[in-house]
Amino acid sequence: MFKKSIITHAPIHWLSDEEREEVAENTLSWLLELGSMTRRFEQHCHQVTVMPYQEGFIEYIEPADEQKCLPYSRRYWLREIVLCGDNVPWLLGRTLVPEETLTGEDRQLVNLRTVPLGRYLFQETTLSRDFIHIGQQNGHWLRRSRFQLSDKPLLLTEVFLPASPVYKQ
Repeated sequence: MFKKSIITHAPIHWLSDEEREEVAENTLSWLLELGSMTRRFEQHCHQVTVMPYQEGFIEYIEPADEQKCLPYSRRYWLREIVLCGDNVPWLLGRTLVPEETLTGEDRQLVNLRTVPLGRYLFQETTLSRDFIHIGQQNGHWLRRSRFQLSDKPLLLTEVFLPASPVYKQ
């Protein structure tokens, strides 16, 4: 049985294009980072580590707005983690992967355990990103990205915690 999601069910305010223009340039550079967030974090600490929260197959997606971002699948691989910089929690990560994405080499996604997702994704030459949505929830910045891995989707939601460098000016 799964625990409650690591990401609270509090409402998320997704920013419009106009609202994005009001976000500080430094913050926006973090939220719109196109490369690996793991690599970006590594520039601000000695060691990035993953603390797994939960992972396994689920049959339905909550919250419902995530369902709109992925095609229907009978099952999805769910992975929720805390990403730390020098043992300080910096980011909550939630990855949803339709079972159909988990074929061939990409089946390795179910075995990442304490490996940051970015270390796997950004070594792949077949990776592309469809979008980055940025928003706020309970005063925290977050972003949601849909990636295509060998033309198969996965959804990543990242919540930046208060100790994260994203809040440093």
